[in-house]
Amino acid sequence: MQQAKRGTSPSFFVLVMVFFFWGFVAASNDILIPLFKEKFNIHGWQAQLVGFAFYVAYFVGAVIYFLVSSAIKQDPLNRIGYKNGIIYGLIFSGLGTLIFYPAAELHSFPLMLTGLFVVALGFALQQIAANPFAIALGDPADGAKRLNLAGGINNFGATLGPVVVSAAIFGSIGPDAAKNASINDVKIPYLVLGALFVLVAIFFKISKLPAIRNNEAVEKGLGALKYPQLTLGMLAIFTYVGVEVTIAANLGDYLRHTQQLDSANISQYVSLFWGSMMIGRWTAGSSAFNPSPNLKKVLTVIIPFVAFAVFLGINMARGTDVSDLYIYAVCIVALIVAFFLSEDKPAKQLLIFASFGVIAMLIGLFSTGKVALFAFISGGLFCSVMWPCIFTLATAGLGKYTSQGSAFLVMMILGGAVIPVLQSLLGGVEWIGIHHSYWLPVACFAYLAFFAIKVKSILKSQGIDYESAISGGH
Repeated sequence: MQQAKRGTSPSFFVLVMVFFFWGFVAASNDILIPLFKEKFNIHGWQAQLVGFAFYVAYFVGAVIYFLVSSAIKQDPLNRIGYKNGIIYGLIFSGLGTLIFYPAAELHSFPLMLTGLFVVALGFALQQIAANPFAIALGDPADGAKRLNLAGGINNFGATLGPVVVSAAIFGSIGPDAAKNASINDVKIPYLVLGALFVLVAIFFKISKLPAIRNNEAVEKGLGALKYPQLTLGMLAIFTYVGVEVTIAANLGDYLRHTQQLDSANISQYVSLFWGSMMIGRWTAGSSAFNPSPNLKKVLTVIIPFVAFAVFLGINMARGTDVSDLYIYAVCIVALIVAFFLSEDKPAKQLLIFASFGVIAMLIGLFSTGKVALFAFISGGLFCSVMWPCIFTLATAGLGKYTSQGSAFLVMMILGGAVIPVLQSLLGGVEWIGIHHSYWLPVACFAYLAFFAIKVKSILKSQGIDYESAISGGH
């Protein structure tokens, strides 16, 4: 792969705007789900098709990309360059937002889903191009640091998204906000987003970002699937993305049944879940600056609370009363303990964070009120560092099949489409209910703990250093 000259940090900060959009839009879906359930008068599992349409587009996009690569025996981005790939993806996402206008005018749920699918299909192309582009923008040895920073920006967008979109749709917080809102209120924020996509595409076009291309040959066939660490890792990515999305996606229904909150008054809790992802990733990202061991320990304690303060500030700016969220600091202490126990080793970190995730879900299941609510939300803290852990372990030792294996892992983002719908279906069963549907996230975290143990033995048998440095983010 071509590499840009060192000192390209300004170019990189142009690129991170794309990562911001991914988080902003994905997290905003969790505001649309309860709103659409109320306004379209549909079942919970049908409302979860919002997430299904969004995340299945990543799978479809990755499959199309893989098939095109195989057909032309070349990486398509080698022809157009990563920069143009991102530009085309942004424009495609912008076109998707236009669908929200007729969807709102016609009061059409299927058209709304179509718009989300097209937006996410553009995101899929952006993601395929942007991750290797971020690595290539400078010294390859520092590529993981740039991806970790980009992941932090992604989660900042995810924390901000629910608050901004909720404010745009419902206006001020109040008991009648949801009642007064309509489907027509959805089109304006998404048309504004579309305009921003196009503006950023233009900014990319006129910027001095280098025209980097991938010159590596495309590996034919399905050779990567002969590696058990990859096949188990594919299920791990499917499970990880699924549990990450399902906790937040079903939060609106959970709050409606247990806290009697409608779609206009849940943004701070949805934002807290994605803010938890931000807290974890900002903390993990502190190692990117190579601090001394003692300074690293201090940062591991301080950064989570700085990130929590940022989250609180965002919500207070909207006029939200956040006093009931202060107690969440207890969950953040648990995150800090998990970081100290994991020692930045991917297999150990994945096992510990997955185990903490199981414990958090069990606490939620066997309690009620705010204790249960915050226990479920804290799943975001323990999901936060899983992507780089799984990705590192699943692609270790793949050699010439590494790129192919990476593509298969991206396809498994499909879990974000399937698992939330499955949990919603479980929640709709009378003898289970939304509260006990959170047994599904328990099963997901349990598999991730199993994968951490199993892949360690697999890589050890292959003579691979499974405790190498974590290398990337999502």
